Amino acid sequence: MDTAPGSSRYADVMAAWRRDPAAFWAKAAEGITWDKPCDRVFDPALGLFGGWFAGGRLNTCFNAVDRHVLAGRGDQPALIWDSPMAGRIETVTYSQLRDRTARVAGALAALGVQRGDRVVIYMPMAPEAAIAMLACARLGAIHSVVFGGFAAAELAKRIEDAEPRVVVSASCGLEPGRVVQYKPLLDAAIAFSAHKPDACLILQRPQATASMVAGRDHDFAAAEAAAAPADPVSVAATDPLYILYTSGTTGKPKGVVRDAGGHAVALHNSMRMVYGVQAGDVYWAASDVGWVVGHSYIVYAPLLAGCTTIMYEGKPVGTPDAGAFWRVCAQHGVRVLFTAPTALRAIKQQDPDGAQLAKYDLSKLDALFLAGERCDPPTAIWAAEKLNRPVVDHWWQTETGWPITAGFRDLGLFPPKPGAGGRPAPGYDVQALDDSGHELPRGQSGNLAIRLPLPPGCAPTLWHNEEGYRSAYLADFPGWYRTGDAGTIDEDGDVWVMGRTDDIINVAGHRLSTGAMEEVLASHPAVAECAVVGAKDELKGQTPLGLVVLKSGVTTDPGTISKELVALVRERIGPVAAFREAHIVPRLPKTRSGKILRASLRRIADGEPAAPPPTIDDPAILDEIGAVLGSRIL
Repeated sequence: MDTAPGSSRYADVMAAWRRDPAAFWAKAAEGITWDKPCDRVFDPALGLFGGWFAGGRLNTCFNAVDRHVLAGRGDQPALIWDSPMAGRIETVTYSQLRDRTARVAGALAALGVQRGDRVVIYMPMAPEAAIAMLACARLGAIHSVVFGGFAAAELAKRIEDAEPRVVVSASCGLEPGRVVQYKPLLDAAIAFSAHKPDACLILQRPQATASMVAGRDHDFAAAEAAAAPADPVSVAATDPLYILYTSGTTGKPKGVVRDAGGHAVALHNSMRMVYGVQAGDVYWAASDVGWVVGHSYIVYAPLLAGCTTIMYEGKPVGTPDAGAFWRVCAQHGVRVLFTAPTALRAIKQQDPDGAQLAKYDLSKLDALFLAGERCDPPTAIWAAEKLNRPVVDHWWQTETGWPITAGFRDLGLFPPKPGAGGRPAPGYDVQALDDSGHELPRGQSGNLAIRLPLPPGCAPTLWHNEEGYRSAYLADFPGWYRTGDAGTIDEDGDVWVMGRTDDIINVAGHRLSTGAMEEVLASHPAVAECAVVGAKDELKGQTPLGLVVLKSGVTTDPGTISKELVALVRERIGPVAAFREAHIVPRLPKTRSGKILRASLRRIADGEPAAPPPTIDDPAILDEIGAVLGSRIL
């Protein structure tokens, strides 16, 4: 494709932002309906690094739902719930979404929820999860969504920290081959927590009925039916919209806060700028509402932009096969699909030749976006070849809430560079810093950091923990936000994220990227996915250890493949990598959102106890890895 016009457009927009950031974001804010315009686009005196749209007032739910109905698009589908787990597909129009959200907001108000109160939402991928989020925003209440099925002790920590007036939950979640009972986990969490909510609103699903605690628990459907609709409540742009907890290094979860005004502006702006979609388009982020991708790109951004959003309760493979994603895209006319590399690798492993993909009409699909972790180049190349569409790896974090880097469909897609995360979005001044905080020349690996102030939409603080925010993100490099990721910026300005800072290993004084080694391993034709971690070594400090999952149907002797992989790394990276171990494993331990648990792998490799973290998808995997690595000579 001709990328010159896009490159020029990108350069022009970046130049305009750098020249006058306030004017740039003031223009973006015109896409949002305000109850009161802001007094200042940016106030440097607010918070830890300044605040956006100070003095402005709005309601996020009104912007995401009501205004589209008022604009005459009430009959347009707002949300399509596609659940192979439940065997159901439901379409909710904007008018229906407004009416249901207003009644659920009324039900919450009847339970005492007011502006500024917290509501914990512990739900499966059902439409009521999105409706509950929007209902909180309608009241000016602060929601905190916890991934459905999260362990009781971890849910208790979040209830204790957020102190919700109400918890919204469901009787169960659905996984392939099993029904996960949520209500016993919720009951246990409330018992553990020092804070007790006033009430619980429980969605009874037909696959399992939950027992109710008299006086505390209320049936979701009955409460919704009986409630008077609630009108949107105007809030300050700087008021919190939600709290989203992410793992902290101390064991205490970090409550990432999102402010209402900056969030609405940034997400609305990103839908056209990054993803190239507009009102009426069908957009699908194949994630879960419990994660930041679900918050930003299942619920809020597509609805703010007037799109039709897909909520999918299923898996990339096994519900029923590796063609599941392509079936959804074809059936609902998806223009942009956003998923995690781990989902794509699972599809590739089960359907390496793309036979399932070829069954479906994907003529409406314009692009595939990937995030959550760096996509290995072989998988990105495979997807681009099979789809014959742009495959865009982009980089962002729970804390930023929207992409830091990407290829930009509205500003032009750049020549593909598999393995790169794209170029910085307007609003982000991204640089690689050395350990002293000095900017590094292009091409040199360092600590990726963003010059302050952060743009709208990024977290301004942690819930009731401003000092924790300062120490986690701002203290190491004054004037900068520390992303915790390591990588390089090349001569074109593309950012290469090679892993977390602690995934840069030191082998006999040489700083080596585990991501670069993973790229080599993934290029082997027998490899489906892989991970490289640094294992303790008495002589060198650390040596790299590779763990590899083979593609389905590979018949070559695993020992032979291991030797080939060691030779491949030595050939492409060199003996300095000291890469001597490539172990074949049945699968890799991952979080429920698909991130590989590299810290757990490091502990197992070092012979240390590796207790399953609360985010792990299947704790049994750690024992499987331990059995494979048990023969290592440390």
